[in-house]
Amino acid sequence: MAELKIGDKAPQFKELKKYKDKTLVLYFYPRDNTPGCTKEACSFRDEFKILKKKGIEVLGVSPDSEESHEKFKDKFKLPFELVSDPDKILAKKYGVWVEKMNFGKKYFGIKRTTFIIEKNKIKQIIKTVDTKDSANQVLKKLGLFA
Repeated sequence: MAELKIGDKAPQFKELKKYKDKTLVLYFYPRDNTPGCTKEACSFRDEFKILKKKGIEVLGVSPDSEESHEKFKDKFKLPFELVSDPDKILAKKYGVWVEKMNFGKKYFGIKRTTFIIEKNKIKQIIKTVDTKDSANQVLKKLGLFA
């Protein structure tokens, strides 16, 4: 899949239909219960009321199972939905299933990325995610400060 750009039509999936008339933060993350992913999820949790007040919904996606997501949501009291993408179908559609390298070894994994979707189009893309301040990164990108 070609890299998505601002203004492109957002690749469709079942859960996206619920948010068609809203501003949606769709964030892809590698794995539940890892330090960076937990910080990112908790950033959205901590600013969730502000995001909602500004009309912004949040949806996280990772390859983890639905069971893993439920435990992760319960453990950290996450007030938003997490989507299980075990076959990486969404990750591939959004261009975030990429080749990576760690200690000289190549492998495929999720490139942590946040998409802001409005009216089924990509409004903004955050490719360099600050996991501990993700929610404020989104607010700044939209010109809305917390």
